[in-house]
Amino acid sequence: MKHLLSLTILSLVLMSSAFAQAEKDGWKEMDLFHTYMAATFHPADEGNLEPLKAKADSLYLVAKLWQDSPIPSDFKAAKTKLALQNLVAKCASIKKMVTAKASNGQLKKEITEAHEIFHHIMGECKKGE
Repeated sequence: MKHLLSLTILSLVLMSSAFAQAEKDGWKEMDLFHTYMAATFHPADEGNLEPLKAKADSLYLVAKLWQDSPIPSDFKAAKTKLALQNLVAKCASIKKMVTAKASNGQLKKEITEAHEIFHHIMGECKKGE
């Protein structure tokens, strides 16, 4: 009986640990997108559009990857899905604009809008505490 109780407690500890790790890990696709957004938006915000021009294809691809990933339960599914569609469309637009050699001003406007969509997902799309 003592052995069974020990196994039960160990199982509960391991399950709790696994759940905590899953919560800590978050949404990996969102984190990956954030890496590319930070690497492109922040320099653009300071007037350096070269990182955006160099990484526009990658920004679009990681946005698409994020969109295609399962939405975690702590996000509002319908609202998140719509926002991710908007984000992918905005990143596709940026990619096309870079290819078409749009002005730095136009690119800065687009990446700023993509950044706002990203923050909308991070804030407004999360379920309340």
